[in-house]
Amino acid sequence: MEHADQRNLSDFVAAKTDLIQRHADAFAAEIGDFRRGEGAADEYVLLDDFNHRVERILLSYTPPTSRRSGDSLVFAHLYRDADPARLRTAGENLVLITALAALFAAEVEMRGPLRLSRTQDRLLAEAYEDLGAHLRHARLPAHAALAYRQGVRLYTVTEDARGQDRCGLNQARARTVADRSRLGRFLGRSSDLLCGYGYRPFRLLAWIAAQIALFTLGVAATSTTSVGRSVYLGFVSFLNPLGYQDVESAGTAARVLLILESYAGIVSISVFFALLVRQLFRL
Repeated sequence: MEHADQRNLSDFVAAKTDLIQRHADAFAAEIGDFRRGEGAADEYVLLDDFNHRVERILLSYTPPTSRRSGDSLVFAHLYRDADPARLRTAGENLVLITALAALFAAEVEMRGPLRLSRTQDRLLAEAYEDLGAHLRHARLPAHAALAYRQGVRLYTVTEDARGQDRCGLNQARARTVADRSRLGRFLGRSSDLLCGYGYRPFRLLAWIAAQIALFTLGVAATSTTSVGRSVYLGFVSFLNPLGYQDVESAGTAARVLLILESYAGIVSISVFFALLVRQLFRL
């Protein structure tokens, strides 16, 4: 398909835009075959072919000059086409082709010989982040993970911690969806639920509160002491392992629960503070 702003582009950019769009059209056809159960065995095979196509484009990507005018991106017109606001009313196939063209362009621009400025790194990171959302909606989670991973790299260069966290979290979610094994998907979703793959450490506080409540109820139900003392033991044991004299009168079942609660507390609190320190100090 011909780009609407083609007449405003330089000959070099227009030629590379045509080449990128041809690859996007052909790759969209491969994706169609994959969805019908033909062609590639899984999405990672498609991703390998995507990288081969990028390398083929790069072989002929020799800009006429090594200098840029201003901080604009070479394929800014393709990223504008893939803007979510522009594609709201577009058909599914057009959205896919437009997003793929922008993804090819972003990979070429990032891997190409032209050095990106700090502003260009930020603009390209934002383009990758938008593309990741498009590709997730297009049921291409492995490709979305690629876009988010590149976004993380560029946000790291620009020292944008919030951008790193957004793309890192979305990359982890996309990789979980793309995981081939049920166990991998289960573990990934569990990690997302508990702590947002480490990017949302305060979610662990809800899990800690749930553990305290469950163990406290268990101790109160199995203990031979008063309910008030059982509740006290259940709350205190999570943060501070109790001595034998403290739990001697609680009963065997309650003592076992208090021991398990102490170990669960040590693990949960350690993980929480490790993730919190990483988040606060960007370790």
